[in-house]
Amino acid sequence: MAAPVGATSMTWHEELATLVGDTGIRYSTGDPIDNNQLHGVKTDGYFGYEEEKGGAEEPWMDQIKGFAESTAEMMRELGRGCWDIARQSVQGAEESEFVKKMRGPLSEAAEKLSFLNEYLPEDKEPAQAWPVVISVFLIALLVLNIGSSSNETPTVVEAPKKMYIAPPSATRIQLPDGRHLAYLQQGVPPELARFNMIMPHSFLSSRLAGIPGMSLTLLEEFGVQLVTYDLPGFGESDPHPERNLNTSALDMLHLANSLGISEKFWVVGYSGGAIHAWAAARYIPDNLAGVAMFAPMVNPYDMSMNKEERRKTWEKWSAGRKFMYTLARKFPSLLSFYYRKSFLSGTQGQLERWLSVLLMKKDKLLLEEPVFMEFWEKDVAESVRQGDAKPFIEESVIQVSDWGFTLSEIQVQKQKDGRRFLSLLKSLFSPAEKEWTGFLGPIHVWQGMDDTVVPPSMTDFVRRVVPGATVHTLHGEGHFSYFCFCDKCHRQIFSTLFGIPQGPLTIQQEIAETTEELTEETAIPEEMTTEVTAIDNSTEQE
Repeated sequence: MAAPVGATSMTWHEELATLVGDTGIRYSTGDPIDNNQLHGVKTDGYFGYEEEKGGAEEPWMDQIKGFAESTAEMMRELGRGCWDIARQSVQGAEESEFVKKMRGPLSEAAEKLSFLNEYLPEDKEPAQAWPVVISVFLIALLVLNIGSSSNETPTVVEAPKKMYIAPPSATRIQLPDGRHLAYLQQGVPPELARFNMIMPHSFLSSRLAGIPGMSLTLLEEFGVQLVTYDLPGFGESDPHPERNLNTSALDMLHLANSLGISEKFWVVGYSGGAIHAWAAARYIPDNLAGVAMFAPMVNPYDMSMNKEERRKTWEKWSAGRKFMYTLARKFPSLLSFYYRKSFLSGTQGQLERWLSVLLMKKDKLLLEEPVFMEFWEKDVAESVRQGDAKPFIEESVIQVSDWGFTLSEIQVQKQKDGRRFLSLLKSLFSPAEKEWTGFLGPIHVWQGMDDTVVPPSMTDFVRRVVPGATVHTLHGEGHFSYFCFCDKCHRQIFSTLFGIPQGPLTIQQEIAETTEELTEETAIPEEMTTEVTAIDNSTEQE
């Protein structure tokens, strides 16, 4: 179309300017660009235009800020667009196979999680509020992670310490079923021991643990032989194909017999090792002289626990520890993955993280001591020597499964004969005359009141269902602080169990005691002595 008469023709630059408005940018004339003139010429942006002279250049920070804001705006719009497309696609495919399959599970999950809506403000729609809450939570985690990593010194990066496993060195015995059991003897020789103590170890431990920091001088002073051993599959002991607490008690008995311990022995249980000590008190009570327990573990699912005891127990544990117990009870096969990523990884780690525990101040101070760290690393390395997760899974499952007995069965009141009604009625009003069966020897329990690994509520349960137990409460003590590396504590323990120290037996004492036993066994009964005397008298008269 021809231009109107009198109208001035506009160049393409002027037409473009009328469309976009005045931007402050001035285009060059339409003269051809000479490539030879480009060298040494400062141009901003594309060739063919330059910024108007006299205009101030925008600072770099403002440019970066503007670019970031523009990028964020575009990403937000892109997200909204993708959300609208996805929503419309789903709404438009309500009868699709995918929607039909997912509708039920999603509705069920939403119903189970609906109680969380109570924590939202009343004026907030859950469908809109929860995506915001979750997004803020994830961002907060990211910020905290970045903040914690920025506070660390970037130049100091310690490589994980490799776990050192020493060459095999244990003394072993062969059990009747052909398995080998590794053990360690400490203290006085067996033939000179006044007291024999056998101690199964706790979870993630070995025969090397014993009573950590126990002085050999103290053992000799009280004449004690302390025998520790590796549970099946731990350390240098062969695994058991179908172990339970009954087989654990029998292993203990076979070990005592193999070492020539003919008299009754004490059994010592610490933490998770206490479950095997309880088994000994249940299955071989006639072979025990006494039981010494330290923060003893009991089955947290024991049906004999009342609601208050169970509540106080579980509330002391961390979420990680509760989760591990749940896995051990419901999905034990999943424990293998966690164990291989932690203490079976071949590198040293932290006790609190591996055992999923939260410790109090006194325990934490002990764990920072070099002597404890050296003991811990050596003991754990020996425990995982075989590199197999199965024995650890078995131990975890045994702790939270049916033991085959309850603690209330260790000491049971005798049932009175129903025909003796007066005796039964009298026993109800005379507790001192109650008769008990089971293990009737001394049971001593030491419990730290600041223990968060085995809470005091577990010992309250023991005190209630095992009436013969003597409980020693330790105020201000945790799970490790009283039992490990405390000479004063160890002396108190031995004084409580054995009284005044008398040292080991001498050869003369041993011979005298052996002779006395033989004399008692071969002594002529009093009736036979009277008969022999009468015969002698009659012979003299003749």
